[in-house]
Amino acid sequence: MSVARVTKLTASSTKGFQDAVEAALARAAKTLRGITGIEVLSQKAKVEKGKIAEYRVTMEVTFILD
Repeated sequence: MSVARVTKLTASSTKGFQDAVEAALARAAKTLRGITGIEVLSQKAKVEKGKIAEYRVTMEVTFILD
């Protein structure tokens, strides 16, 4: 029997939403073992002078507990 945990993460990028998701996953993988999936909960953007300055994502990471 497996037990999983879900952790919420927020990350940002100046390149795009995909880059922010990949950055969050890469950082999570440094300390979490057994990651089995992610779910992007929201996408937001910081706007400065009428242009997108930063892309932000909030996501949940699911991983299996040892």
